[in-house]
Amino acid sequence: MRILGVDPGSKNTGYGCVDIIGNQLRLVSHGTIKICNNKNTDLMEKNLSNIILKFKPETLVVEKVFFAKNALSALKLGQARGVVLLTGAAYGLNIIEYNSTEVKAKITGYGRATKAMVSKVIQILFGKQNFLTFDASDALALAMSHAYQIMAHNKKYFKNHPLEKLEILSKKRKKLSLAESIGLGRK
Repeated sequence: MRILGVDPGSKNTGYGCVDIIGNQLRLVSHGTIKICNNKNTDLMEKNLSNIILKFKPETLVVEKVFFAKNALSALKLGQARGVVLLTGAAYGLNIIEYNSTEVKAKITGYGRATKAMVSKVIQILFGKQNFLTFDASDALALAMSHAYQIMAHNKKYFKNHPLEKLEILSKKRKKLSLAESIGLGRK
């Protein structure tokens, strides 16, 4: 099963794609779509369409709406998110949403982890990655979160997965979160 995570933004939109193959999670690709200006949603739609056509995912995972303090920022983010949802629907993708604390908890073990912590854990699991922006690592975290959700429903897939091994290690260390067990915990 191929899953595409997209982290929409007004200036950059990140994407990350993973495959579930047996009991393995495989990184397919990640990157950042640069938006020239806040009004250029056509460019984002075109680039996202090309990504969908290239990687042919079955599922699109997007971060749920959150409350922003700045109304203008919220409006711009809403426009970008709308483009992502509409593009995914146009290609008939199954669209799933997670809130950011859910994603951070699944990836790092700590729901209030920073973007840098999320990026670090992804690099521990997949090896050194050249993330152009945190939008790319956040998008990959979205895709991974949904993959873990699917794998958790089918325990045979989740058994012996790298994340499961890290969680087992963290339990042996006074029940620390995954983030704390690798030195990224709260200070």
